[in-house]
Amino acid sequence: MANYCMILLVTLLIVVVITIFLMERREVPIDFEFVTRNEWKARDPVHIEKMKNPVPYVIIHHSYIPKACNTSDHCIEAMLRMQSMHIDTNKWNDIGYSFAVGGDGKVYEGRGWSRVGAHAPTYNNKSIGICIIGDWSDDLPPENQLETVHKLIQYGVDLGMIQRNYSLFGHRQVREGTECPGEALFEEINNWAHFCAIAPYVYPDKSNNINR
Repeated sequence: MANYCMILLVTLLIVVVITIFLMERREVPIDFEFVTRNEWKARDPVHIEKMKNPVPYVIIHHSYIPKACNTSDHCIEAMLRMQSMHIDTNKWNDIGYSFAVGGDGKVYEGRGWSRVGAHAPTYNNKSIGICIIGDWSDDLPPENQLETVHKLIQYGVDLGMIQRNYSLFGHRQVREGTECPGEALFEEINNWAHFCAIAPYVYPDKSNNINR
């Protein structure tokens, strides 16, 4: 009887472990075009810092410069230009954003889901930074670009990389002295689900206080 109970217990334990393993490896369908770092010919990062997921915050940016891109070739040029500026001029480890979305409706991989970004000091190690390529001070991004941003965020939630009850902010809400993501775009994201009018104060520490 004791042996039977032990076998049953071990069997149940194995089933639980396998179930958890399969859940963690669940595949989430992707319904937007995704351009990897290799595909846009990104430089290798100077250094990588891992980030714990799921994160509680999503922060929206615009690039301002470079301006909007509407073809894959132009969006790749924009990604390369931003990465070079961030590494060579700003002395960061890589392009600052987690992802960028082009006017071609594609998502371009930046630092990705699980690497600390360099887009919002004090929030870098607990947020996904999404850059909507272009200057959105006066005009809104095209509908396909905005739609892709929504899809990307939902994909991150479904993937377990963003908390389901995440808070969404514009860059200007978490950093003084910037108009990013532009007035027109900021007014737009005020209407998005999960937008929060007031960003919580995050105490600076070694891992989040500087862009890198």
